[in-house]
Amino acid sequence: MRTTYTAKEAYYTLQGEGAQTGRAAVFFRFTGCNLWTGLERDRHKATCQFCDTDFVGINGEGGGKFKSPEAVADHVQAIWESRASGGTPYVICTGGEPLLQLNDPLIAEFHNRGFEIGVETNGTISAPEGLDWICVSPKANAKVLQTSGNEIKLVYPQVLARPEKFIDMDFEHFFLQPMDGPEFAQNVEATKEYCMKNPKWRLSLQTHKMIGLP
Repeated sequence: MRTTYTAKEAYYTLQGEGAQTGRAAVFFRFTGCNLWTGLERDRHKATCQFCDTDFVGINGEGGGKFKSPEAVADHVQAIWESRASGGTPYVICTGGEPLLQLNDPLIAEFHNRGFEIGVETNGTISAPEGLDWICVSPKANAKVLQTSGNEIKLVYPQVLARPEKFIDMDFEHFFLQPMDGPEFAQNVEATKEYCMKNPKWRLSLQTHKMIGLP
């Protein structure tokens, strides 16, 4: 059982995407991913080639190596208490792929501190019990094992990950998010059109980028 955890960064912000948009949270970004090394020299052979997140190393804001679940929870709690007053504490475990590290002892420790726990995962690893919010973001060429949760957030378009492939999975919310990059404006239009024709899907925008939050 893992007892040491590594994080690229940990910071206080507002959730910018999906059904929890606008909610204050501590983002705890674990290092590592099972679909890409995170190194540009390997992008051409990565399963996920459009990732725009730095999850390599422990040198980001609030990043580091933590030798116990208690150490992680202490760190997250300190960040929350330095910025928040009232409300239910909320931590979002993200990555990379957070389920490579997030485990039962850490979940229990967060809950012991009164935190609700969200996770943003690519869905290739089954989620442990006890999570309060599960967001799955499938990637083309990667088998989805976590087929249920609170929301599915599909970056669109992905030729080999069409929305129809996921529509019968057991999620409360279905979001399409325009792929960022040089064709972003075109992707926004395509996503708008798809959601209007297929209203089970809803449009998700990265509002944190629009208002200057990390």
